[in-house]
Amino acid sequence: MELHVTRWKRYGHDRLYANLPDGTAVGWADVTTGDITILRTEYRDDVITVLTKHLQHLTPPTPPDRTPQADARPVLPPLTPADDLAANTPGASLKDKLDESGAGLVERVVSWLLRRPTEWDSWRKGLAGERRVGAELNRLGRHGWRVLHSIPLANKVDIDHLLIGPGGVFSINTKHHHNKAVWVGDDSVKVDHGKPAPYARKSRAEAKRVTRVLERYCDFPVPVEPVLVFVGVTELKVVATQLDVRVYLERQVSALAPLSGVLTAAQVEQVYSVARHRQAWAQA
Repeated sequence: MELHVTRWKRYGHDRLYANLPDGTAVGWADVTTGDITILRTEYRDDVITVLTKHLQHLTPPTPPDRTPQADARPVLPPLTPADDLAANTPGASLKDKLDESGAGLVERVVSWLLRRPTEWDSWRKGLAGERRVGAELNRLGRHGWRVLHSIPLANKVDIDHLLIGPGGVFSINTKHHHNKAVWVGDDSVKVDHGKPAPYARKSRAEAKRVTRVLERYCDFPVPVEPVLVFVGVTELKVVATQLDVRVYLERQVSALAPLSGVLTAAQVEQVYSVARHRQAWAQA
């Protein structure tokens, strides 16, 4: 098995990570001590071989003179019920929009008669989609996964769902296209052969945003994968050859359940404790 080795330096740590070709970490070595940690036991021999070889070609770093505070990470305040995002239901942000500024009855009737779509209709459809996907994700709890919904970010946007578990962290974007055919390429998505939509690009940007937030408070790498989940479509065709965004129908998200070897149980709990804290995302 060919493993790729990458070096990671942050918060006073200096590590070498052994990764599969798809980027999944299967082991790491502490450059300072030479200790090797195995994340996926089935790759133990390959991990030890490749990391030992790389360690032999490295000169142990000389710790710079600095005060302990130099590497200190920010600390979140105690979690309060008002700041606990674990209480959010799927589609909570959209429901708030509908409750606060949804179209009135007369406007909805006129729009229906004229067959004119409104922003309210888009929110309502999005809410239905997020609820359906949220229900599928909540079922993964029995497999050791934690799920958060409607995570508010700056600029009045939010993350539909965040899945945290032994297989890593997944930033999930739900798209509800009822009775539509969806085509997914390397960097664009077309609905019923319409104009390309930047779903994949936005999903990648969202995942990077999540990584920045979580690694600000965690003292270990937090790999975040972007996921697109389509709801209500008649056909989903994925022709991408190098797409780094996972693409599923709503019922297929259960494929994430058996993934493991990325985060330990303790790391899952630490990431979850950060992710559920509203103040962690305040400047995201």
